[in-house]
Amino acid sequence: MLDAIHRLFNHRTLRKVLVKSRVLLALAVVACIVWYMDPAWLLPGFLVSMLGEAIQLWCFASLDKGRTLACNGPYAMVRNPMYLGRYFIVTGAVMLLGRWWLIALFTVVYYFYMVNRVKREEEYLRGALGSPYERYLLTVNRFLPGAPLPGNPVAYWDWKLLSQNHGTANLVGTLAFWGAVYFRARYGAV
Repeated sequence: MLDAIHRLFNHRTLRKVLVKSRVLLALAVVACIVWYMDPAWLLPGFLVSMLGEAIQLWCFASLDKGRTLACNGPYAMVRNPMYLGRYFIVTGAVMLLGRWWLIALFTVVYYFYMVNRVKREEEYLRGALGSPYERYLLTVNRFLPGAPLPGNPVAYWDWKLLSQNHGTANLVGTLAFWGAVYFRARYGAV
């Protein structure tokens, strides 16, 4: 059964269709969440989502994509912090629906997405970055943060990298979603 799930998450045609339709799918999901949300979950959902956004921004400010191995900031403690940040951003939004089973379902689906996507990325990065990346794989956990790499600053932030990685656009998008949610909760309409 698990093999079938992993095959589904690695199916090239399905992935291509989902990538091409991701904006439309995201808008439909956002509309459903905003329409069916439980205002009692506004503050907890917002706080969880903003934790994820803070992680994402830290990642954007620490990652020189395609040029160097990221070992500073959150990457000094965990290999894939951006996926963790994204998980919390979306979990905060799912919390608005006030259904624990939806949070659990999202967590399971996101787990399979994340594990399979990261495996594909690691294969690519092995070839692109070579032995430094191989050493990094051996010393830094894939998903759960651990002790930081010696000599690599955790307190790292590069404004140029944040801009280069479109971190501000990510923040604006997340805040726009929460603005719409707040407007709906406060005034009953979007």
